[in-house]
Amino acid sequence: MVSIQGSSRGLSSYRHVVLSMFGRLQSHQQMSCGRRIALCIPVVSSHSSASPNADQKLTWLQERSSLLCTRENGSPISRCHQINTLLTSAATSNAALRSTADKQGIVGAAAQPVESDDRTNPLVQHNKSEKMEATSDLIDSSVMSWKEQPPLSLFQIAKHSTELMKLRLSGLVVLTTMLGYGMTPGPFSFFDFGMVTAGTALCVASANIWNQWLEVPYDAQMKRTSARALVRGALRPHHAFAAATITGITGPALLLATSNALTAGLGLGNILLYSGVYTAMKRTSIWNTWVGSLVGALPPVMGWTYVTGSIDPEALVLGGVLFAWQFPHFNALSWNLRQDYSRAGYRMMSVVDPALCRRVALRYSLALVPVTLAAPVLGMCSPWLALDGTALNLLLTFRAWQFFENGDSQSARKLFFLTLWHLPVLLLLFLVHKTGTPKCPKYSEWISEYTQTLRSADA
Repeated sequence: MVSIQGSSRGLSSYRHVVLSMFGRLQSHQQMSCGRRIALCIPVVSSHSSASPNADQKLTWLQERSSLLCTRENGSPISRCHQINTLLTSAATSNAALRSTADKQGIVGAAAQPVESDDRTNPLVQHNKSEKMEATSDLIDSSVMSWKEQPPLSLFQIAKHSTELMKLRLSGLVVLTTMLGYGMTPGPFSFFDFGMVTAGTALCVASANIWNQWLEVPYDAQMKRTSARALVRGALRPHHAFAAATITGITGPALLLATSNALTAGLGLGNILLYSGVYTAMKRTSIWNTWVGSLVGALPPVMGWTYVTGSIDPEALVLGGVLFAWQFPHFNALSWNLRQDYSRAGYRMMSVVDPALCRRVALRYSLALVPVTLAAPVLGMCSPWLALDGTALNLLLTFRAWQFFENGDSQSARKLFFLTLWHLPVLLLLFLVHKTGTPKCPKYSEWISEYTQTLRSADA
C-alpha cells in the first residue's frame, strides 16, 4: 500500500511544483498552458490499486501537453517544453517508487484498505521523505528558469482580436440584420442601413470575444477550438478583455445614438444573453441550445426595430425563421463533434440525448414551413413566397428526416451543409417577394407621416 500512496503523493508534489512555477508567470501564453497541464495531473486515490495507471496517465499528459503547447508554425512553446520535461521526471520517479515497493514486497497490499493514518505510519513518512528528495534531484534548475515573452505589436493585437470575432459567423448574423432592415416599410436610407449594420456587428463581435475569453480552459480540450488565439497563447487575456469591452460599449451606443433605445437594448441584451447565460448553460443544461437559438433570432428583430421602434408581428416572423433554423443547423453540426463536446464537459443534445437531438432537428425544420407562410399572410411578401419558400423548406425537412432516420455522420453532414446555403437563399426570397405596401394600416400611416416630414424639411 505504501507504494501506491508514495506514487500518489509524488504526483501531487509534481502538481504543486507545476502550479507554483506557472503561478508566477504573467504571460497568458505561458499561464494558460501551465494551468491546463497542471490541473490535469491526476492525484491517485489512496484506496486505488492502480499504481501502473499513474504511469499511463503521465504518458497521456505528456502527449496532451505536446498537442496543446504547439504554435501554428509547429514550434513548441519553451515553457511548455519545460512542462514535458517535468512530466518525464514525474514518470521516472513514479516508476522508481514502484520498483522500490516491489523489492520490499508490499505491492500486494495495494488492494487492502487503509487502516492507519498516514501521519502515524513511519513507513509512509519515510517513503514520502525519499520521494521529496527524489523530486528535488530530478528537476533541473533550467526548468524553473524565467523566459520573458516579447510584447505584442498593435498589428498583432488587431489581427488576433479580429480572429476572436469569428468574421464568417458574424457576417451571417449581420446578414440577418440587413434582412430585418430591408423588410421594413418606408424609404431606404444608406446611412441608417450602414449604422444598423455596424452597430449589430460590434455587438456580435463583443459577444463572441466574451465567449472565448470565458471558455479558454474548455476550448483547450476540444480539437475544434484548440487552435483559437487565446488557447494557443497568441493573444493576452487582457487584450481580449479590452476588445470585448470596447465593442460591447460602442455597439449599443451607436444604435442608441442613431436609432432608439429599444434597438440598443436588444443589442446589449444579446451580448449578455450569449456571454452570460448561454456560455454558462453549455456545461449545465441541454436547454442551452434554445437560449442560443434565441440569441440568433434577435438580430433580424433589431433590424426591424431600428426603423419602426417597436416589435411587431412581422418582426416576430423574421425572428421565428432564424430561431427555427438554428436547430437543424447546430444539431447537425454537433452530431459529429460529440466526442469533442463530451471531452470539454458540454451538455449538448447530441451528447446527453442523441435521439432528442435528431427529433428536434426534424421538428424545427418542419416548423419553418408555417413560419415562412406567415409572411404572405401578414402582407410582408407576395404569395409567391408560399411556393418557392415552401419548396426550399421541404428540402431541408427531407434532409432532417434522413438525419432522424439514420443518425449517422453522413446524414448529419449533408444536413449541416444544406443549412449553410438554405438560410441565405431563404432570406433572399423574402427580399425578392417583398410587397411595396403592407396590409397593416399602421404602416401606411407611418409612411405618409414620414413622407410629409421629408417634404416639409425640403421646403
